[in-house]
Amino acid sequence: MSFTAAVITVSDKGARGERLDTSGPAICAMLEDRGWAVSYTAIIPDEREQIKYELVKCADELQVNLVLTTGGTGFSPRDVTPEATLEVIERRTAGIPEAMRAQSLRITPKGCLSRSEAGIRGRTLIINLPGSEKAAKENLSAVIDPVKHGLEMLLGSGSADCGEHHPHRKKKAPSMDEWLREAKADTNAHKVGMYLTHNGVVRATAKARVRQGDENARPVSGMVFSYDREMVEAAIADTYKLPGICYVRVWLNEGELDVGDDIMFVLIGGDIRPHVVDGLQYLVGRIKSECVTETELHECHGENQ
Repeated sequence: MSFTAAVITVSDKGARGERLDTSGPAICAMLEDRGWAVSYTAIIPDEREQIKYELVKCADELQVNLVLTTGGTGFSPRDVTPEATLEVIERRTAGIPEAMRAQSLRITPKGCLSRSEAGIRGRTLIINLPGSEKAAKENLSAVIDPVKHGLEMLLGSGSADCGEHHPHRKKKAPSMDEWLREAKADTNAHKVGMYLTHNGVVRATAKARVRQGDENARPVSGMVFSYDREMVEAAIADTYKLPGICYVRVWLNEGELDVGDDIMFVLIGGDIRPHVVDGLQYLVGRIKSECVTETELHECHGENQ
């Protein structure tokens, strides 16, 4: 089973271009040598809200299996990566940082000073690594094999022998209030004059009745919903190219959904209302027409249409 990963370097100097990031590329190389697909990387400053934003983005939007951060785990007042991580995870995995600290202590007594955290958000595992290349590689080497085993359970049905993604397990919808708080903490927030949102849900009325006027279409009892992640990312990238669009965020559900369940959340921020309205309509239209597959389930016999 192959896994995806994101590597986020947290460093004020790195984000300003004043220090060459070596830990991030070294961690990417370690993962790729072991067959992982590194699908996202970033260098950000030691800002708590920005760290939280990147972690949530990787887990909720990009849905990578593993997020590794490097940096911000020490005693400096600016070292807030563990605090940001604890605010976004849903379940702690304390054994992972314990194992990493144990490995560091075999090399130096200063290993006890690491404040790294790890935990699960949805179906994503987040782990803090130290900022130095040497320590980051040592820490990751200590846990990478058991982490793979843990992800097989996280992405399966809970059994160590079952690594398949469960096709019927729907996801927890995000908080729009939290999204807006994070959007207003984004580096482009000063350019935004308006935010607009879209929330799609599973309706009981069949598409055939709504779109084709078929009065005999049976009521909907649910929906099997899936999407193409690469196509969604392409649609988001194209939306950023539209006039005045400064902020885009998308969440899509998946699996077997019930009537009333959330299908998607979209948040668009831009300079003026016409641009934001156009951007929202463009992105939602692209997602619905190109990126998703919807199979309605009907009340009479429960068969798919």
